Amino acid sequence: MKVGKIPSHILQKTVLPLTGSRRTEVLVGPKFGEDCAVLDLGDNLVVLSTDPITGATKDLGRLAVHISCNDVAATGAEPVGLLFSILLPPGTDKKTLRELVQEIHHTATGLGVAVLGGHTEITPVVNQVVINSTALGKVTGENLVTSSGAQPGDDVILTKTAGLEGTAILAQELAPYLSPLLPSALLEDARALAENLSVVPEGITAAQAGATALHDVTEGGLKGALVEIAAASGVGVEVWERDIPLAPATEAICHQLKIDPLGLISSGAMLITAPPGGRVLAALTKAGIPAHIIGKVCQEPELIIRGENGPKKIITAPERDELYRALEKYR
Repeated sequence: MKVGKIPSHILQKTVLPLTGSRRTEVLVGPKFGEDCAVLDLGDNLVVLSTDPITGATKDLGRLAVHISCNDVAATGAEPVGLLFSILLPPGTDKKTLRELVQEIHHTATGLGVAVLGGHTEITPVVNQVVINSTALGKVTGENLVTSSGAQPGDDVILTKTAGLEGTAILAQELAPYLSPLLPSALLEDARALAENLSVVPEGITAAQAGATALHDVTEGGLKGALVEIAAASGVGVEVWERDIPLAPATEAICHQLKIDPLGLISSGAMLITAPPGGRVLAALTKAGIPAHIIGKVCQEPELIIRGENGPKKIITAPERDELYRALEKYR
């Protein structure tokens, strides 16, 4: 298998059938297209998600906090706490560890989230720092939203821009390659996108305004997220290429690297389905969150994207994120 997420057909046949004991507290368990588990433990529902950071070598602490908190927020839940497993290669100095933990602390503090504990060790099985973060959140039953609630006729909404996180990572990791080819101001704009990686505000706002499904746009980019939300909900989607927001820096970097921005990791963007009428879009706009209607949910299970002149293309989940292709070729 190649670097990146396990292909969905392998995940569904090899991993997801093996889920341990069945318990009544588990409302949402492992399922393709769902990034969180949901437990009913009393007055509030408890939402949990876990993720590693493997594609970047810089800003790991900030990324680790945002990635897991974003997953939790994609259920409409408020992130409460984080656990971290930090694996360090031999020779790592105390300064590196201190800076990493300080970055985690400051990012978590900015979100109002507690660091609850975890595990840290030096191990020869890694050749760069690897962080796995687990987030815990809480939500009331009436505000819980999952990836599986999209309904035919719903609007498909995307917040911020596609390819957001991947653009920031590529501008940082591939600076020696890109700097002679693209304007310095554009690369600075690309790196600045890393300041917009949280989707906690839009997750909570959209859930309270009546969103039917939420999914943060992570590995596999917008195409991967569309496939997952459609599969989880048992519906199809039609999106309009002209309406998908892309930052100029994303367009320029993806063009230079010959990669598809719609298959590029996009933490910081939230995919939302909502009843037509604009209530969710209005709530996001009022909260100061850029958001765009990019398509519609369909009854038929077909997933299509329409180009500028009307031709349609089938949307499939990328075999691997475009980030890995670019890093392997140009780093």
